[in-house]
Amino acid sequence: MDLFEYQARDLFAKHGVPVLAGEVIDTPEAAREVTERLGGKAVVKAQVKVGGRGKAGGVKLAGSPDEAVEKAGQILGMDIKGHTVHKVMLAQTADIKEEYYVSYLLDRTNRTFLAMASVEGGMDIEEVAATKPEALAKVPVDANEGVTEAKAREIIEAAKFPAEIADGMVEVLQSLWVTFIKEDALLVEVNPLIKSGEGKLIAIDGKVSLDDNADFRQPEHAALEDKAAANPLEAAAKAKGLNYVKLDGQVGIIGNGAGLVMSTLDVVAYAGEKHAGVKPANFLDIGGGASAEVMANGLEIILGDPDVKSVFVNVFGGITACDEVAKGIVQALELLKDKGEEVTKPLVVRLDGNNAELGRKILSDANHPLVQRVDTMDGAADKAAELAAAAAK
Repeated sequence: MDLFEYQARDLFAKHGVPVLAGEVIDTPEAAREVTERLGGKAVVKAQVKVGGRGKAGGVKLAGSPDEAVEKAGQILGMDIKGHTVHKVMLAQTADIKEEYYVSYLLDRTNRTFLAMASVEGGMDIEEVAATKPEALAKVPVDANEGVTEAKAREIIEAAKFPAEIADGMVEVLQSLWVTFIKEDALLVEVNPLIKSGEGKLIAIDGKVSLDDNADFRQPEHAALEDKAAANPLEAAAKAKGLNYVKLDGQVGIIGNGAGLVMSTLDVVAYAGEKHAGVKPANFLDIGGGASAEVMANGLEIILGDPDVKSVFVNVFGGITACDEVAKGIVQALELLKDKGEEVTKPLVVRLDGNNAELGRKILSDANHPLVQRVDTMDGAADKAAELAAAAAK
């Protein structure tokens, strides 16, 4: 889960990372009172989960409460790279002398954590990383040792931070590491981390991405979710404990195991090239030991997507027995019928592996007019794409 800047700021403050005062509002007039509390001037910042806000006009300086109302009115409702601004944060202004960049992230390739830091922070850090990679230090962090003082000083030396801020930077790097670990984050980033006119280090912008797999030990993270922006299908799937992601396509996908589902997406996309360019409509992994109930829940979610024109159920039985999958399909169709929801979308089912023959027999005996069995992955993908293309005409 990606956080808004104001949420990242709150987590930083919680764990001792130095931040500026700030408040979030959703109406222009509310900016007046907040700006007065901040000392009469403020930085008005769009709250969207996308970079490039400054260049898009989503960050403005207000020199008075009246100007803050004006600036907030200009930013609220803006579209920034497809994201509508519903909230703005008014932050205390700062005397910026230098801008730095620091972050921690999960390095999946090398199976470790990675610290990144640069003396060239600011809006163009992406350009710095692309054109001057030597200006962005990358230091592996051992998960068992974490960021000790010695590791912090290694990062400082690698990034060539000035000697006069080294001691303060040690504190910032260690506090940021605590944020990263205690909040089960995949990424914590401060850009920029500034040196003020008084020589203080302050995080004036932040980005945090939390690991949803750690939700079971982070119950307070539920309050950080942006429910208003959540896709209703994804929200419904999450409520049912399903691993579902909405995509921009017409063929609904259900599979068991992330690897198989990813392969299925590729096969359907390839098949769709000769069938009016149809694409996968979703990612849905019912897991390695899915029951008939789980299968029924997944199918109900996908059939509720108006973009879906056909469904491809691709299961290789291992822990998940194919007869359970078949029962789930039959149950889901009966459940939707009982609810008065007419099912009109064709299902293409490929079952292989554990109890495949029994699963196929269950489907054959059910003899549902919308269910087609195809016993090869490529053949089933082609049929699903063909049916989706025909239904889309």
